[in-house]
Amino acid sequence: MQLKDSNTYINLAKAYAGECMALTRYKFVSYGAQTEGYKAMSNLINDVIYNEFQHARMLYTFIQSADKGTINNIDIHSGFPFKEKWNLLDNLKFAADDEEAEVEVYGSFAKVAHDEGFRDIAGLFENLQQVESCHQKLFTQLYNQLKNDTMYKSDTPVKWKCGDCGYESTSKEAWQQCPLCQAVQGAVLINIED
Repeated sequence: MQLKDSNTYINLAKAYAGECMALTRYKFVSYGAQTEGYKAMSNLINDVIYNEFQHARMLYTFIQSADKGTINNIDIHSGFPFKEKWNLLDNLKFAADDEEAEVEVYGSFAKVAHDEGFRDIAGLFENLQQVESCHQKLFTQLYNQLKNDTMYKSDTPVKWKCGDCGYESTSKEAWQQCPLCQAVQGAVLINIED
């Protein structure tokens, strides 16, 4: 079977569109974090945005390999979420939910690719599943920390590090303003569990 005649081809296009939309939605979330003073959170989200860009690039490369000429159109019918508003806490929860949905979708896309004999593409979808699962965990942790006011507080002393100048100290709570460079608390690197 030729890739261009397969369901995998359509799934690649759907995944590409989904990754492009996700990176744009997460730009909105990053912008919201930045405007609310959460510079370190915005930087973490920007890392996810770059991951999503790379995912789109890899999917696009497979799509382009299906034809030596240009591909003028791939007609796809798919649904995409438009949940984000301008509330940072809600948007972190929506992002976690969207990543969880991607994990499920990529699992089904991997199965189709395997069944159609496209092992490399199945492997791509399986690897994307793993990364999207990590993104889901990150957004869930950010959501819970912001919701529970534990982003810059801990029951036990932990090391806090300024993301601007590198100043470090160990305590139960991060400083309001960096003692070295005067950066606001939102520049303090966020403790994320692996």
